[in-house]
Amino acid sequence: MQTCWIVYNGSLTHDKFIDQAILVKEAADRHGIHAILVKNYEVLMNVQQKLHAKPDFVVFLDKDILLAQYLKNEGIPVFNDPDVIEICDNKARQYMKLANAGVPMPITIVAPKVYPGFSIQESGYFEQVLQTIPLPMIIKEAHGSFGMKVYLIETREQFFAKVEELAGVEYVFQQFIENSRGRDIRVNVVGGNVVACMLRESQTDFRANITNGGFASPIILTQRQKDVAIQAAEALQAEFAGVDLLFGDDEEPLVCEVNGVAHIRNIYNVTGINVGDAMIEYILSKVGAAVV
Repeated sequence: MQTCWIVYNGSLTHDKFIDQAILVKEAADRHGIHAILVKNYEVLMNVQQKLHAKPDFVVFLDKDILLAQYLKNEGIPVFNDPDVIEICDNKARQYMKLANAGVPMPITIVAPKVYPGFSIQESGYFEQVLQTIPLPMIIKEAHGSFGMKVYLIETREQFFAKVEELAGVEYVFQQFIENSRGRDIRVNVVGGNVVACMLRESQTDFRANITNGGFASPIILTQRQKDVAIQAAEALQAEFAGVDLLFGDDEEPLVCEVNGVAHIRNIYNVTGINVGDAMIEYILSKVGAAVV
């Protein structure tokens, strides 16, 4: 019988993190895999010693990129690959790669690196940003999950206050898609195929994330929506991805972002589909079927 580790972050104590791991474990159990839940700090990363007991593969449900790389260096297949987790965790790098692949997305400008205590307000740079992306706009920190660290900027005063506040932080300026205010689509892509999807809506927030008070319902995707979600996952070489789509003009799908460690409980509650099953089946197609 093959063994897998399902790695999650033990310092994130909210039930949804262990619940995510349990859903994947249940899928692994159904496929005859001996799955072990592993907190990230339960692995001692002694870079000068080899691991004694290694799993056949790892499902990595965390952003501890150094641990993912350590396990990969040990010769263990890691899903997603640490390079994918890293680029998905840095939205600035992610948008650059999506744009390079021609993925449809809102107009996006990566902010320059400015150290704390220094201001470039008098340089004319921000006026160029405002000419390219009119207000209201989104300012989004490069690192953040569940809709956090995403700001709707509606006035010049808010704009200049926020850019001064974010000195020393990686972030992007992004076009606000008014047609998609409070609504988006989460699409789970596994191995280049759409596995599950849901419509997310909020009556109280410009973000549709369920964590911020949104609610979800089933949706049937258009072929164009499927194609764009798959294109986005493939552009980042993400074998598993939660792709968030916005509604552009005439409902044209635009990629809001791609999550390399996408949670699957809410989509399971809405659709009855445990995306973990598709994840395990895909992994087995790569590493070989389990011997029971």
